[in-house]
Amino acid sequence: MSQNNQFTIKNIFQLFKDAVSGKEQDFTTGSIRKAVFLLSIPMILEMLMESIFALVDIIYVSRISVNAVATIGLTESVITLVYAVAIGLSMAVTAVVARRIGEKDVVGANQAAIQVIILGVVIAIIISVIGILYPKEILALMGAETDLIEEGFGYTKILLGGNITIMLLFLINAIFRGAGNASIAMWTLILSNGLNIILDPIFIFGLGPIPAYGVEGAAIATTIGRGTAVVWQLIALFYGFGKIKIAVKDVVIRVSVMINLIKVSLGGIGQFLIGTSSWVFLMRIMSEFGSEVLAGYTIAIRIMMFTLMPAWGMSNAAATLVGQNLGAKKPDRAEKSVWKTSKYAAYFMGFVSIIYMVFASTFLGWFSDNPEVVKNGTLCLQIIAAGYVFYAYGMVVIQSFNGSGDTKTPTYINFVCFWVFQLPFAYIVAILFEAGPIGVFLSITLAEILIAIIGIWLFKKGKWKTVQV
Repeated sequence: MSQNNQFTIKNIFQLFKDAVSGKEQDFTTGSIRKAVFLLSIPMILEMLMESIFALVDIIYVSRISVNAVATIGLTESVITLVYAVAIGLSMAVTAVVARRIGEKDVVGANQAAIQVIILGVVIAIIISVIGILYPKEILALMGAETDLIEEGFGYTKILLGGNITIMLLFLINAIFRGAGNASIAMWTLILSNGLNIILDPIFIFGLGPIPAYGVEGAAIATTIGRGTAVVWQLIALFYGFGKIKIAVKDVVIRVSVMINLIKVSLGGIGQFLIGTSSWVFLMRIMSEFGSEVLAGYTIAIRIMMFTLMPAWGMSNAAATLVGQNLGAKKPDRAEKSVWKTSKYAAYFMGFVSIIYMVFASTFLGWFSDNPEVVKNGTLCLQIIAAGYVFYAYGMVVIQSFNGSGDTKTPTYINFVCFWVFQLPFAYIVAILFEAGPIGVFLSITLAEILIAIIGIWLFKKGKWKTVQV
């Protein structure tokens, strides 16, 4: 035991350097703990950077008005439908690329990468047209009041109009993760969010010849930051900085590869459409209680995401390990990787839940001095944090299904937990029983606990080990 500890202490810094530098590794052999570490570290740092930007963004926007914060909440609940498609396709390409890399079929991995990018561009163009033409109608559909629509429709228009940057950022990073090049994905988001943090105050409050755009400026900064990162991603793909290298001559439509990707992604898209649409409906219920409650909820969710992202990073690592080890015909190693990753995620989330339960009101006070905003945001954060350990297991197990190419099982789980349980529970308790926002907060926690329980039960059955992609 002491020898093992000594090994860990002596090599931890070198492992960290290898993880963030992107040193090539074979994740189908050797120590599982080392594999989890090498994949998780860049993914955790990547997700933390995303969370830091989300927090900084809300700090800047909260200085404009309560309506501005509420606009972001409403727009993001709609943009999550874009995320649903992007993440669904991302899960498919991660599973396929990881499986091909595990099989040592780099050409097949390259072909999958090209086809998912073509698909993403086509879908993004359709969404852009809708977002540019109907931003006011979208906000009105979400229950926004007239003054909020007038103040915030520019934000909605720019973010939806430029959604191709969101789509490609997700998809290309998913390609890198599937190949095991998690550090490239990490540096991409560091570039994107670093630019966002610098540009946010410039476009929101104005600087020199750049006028103050208000909440619209947040969307401009975000789109520029993401767009720059996408250019960097394409350079990395075409110059082959990782295991995947694309040549211009390879950019052709391959029907069989694309159909396979669409088939695998349908479950993932359906899965996240169910999950994200439930968030849209929850936001619609929250809008019944006014802008202050909505703002508190939005801020709490942003704070919550800061600590969900590391667990999400670990779950992405588990997905890559599952895909590559199944490709290498090592299903038992794939399963062991999931349980080890789940345990590490649960330790982290358990610690964070205690911090949030104690200091929730302090954290909310950093973002708003409005007593009602702080009160409702604190309640939201404390109730959600109560289920954090379950979230850890749920996220890792669900992503592991996806990494195997079994995107149907999580779809069924999400349908039962979100549509059959969460939405009716939130509406009945919050509206019919007049419990108010607490009904929505409780529905979120209880649904995630249910996801973890059902997910673990089905994962242990082992059918995911037989999925072909």
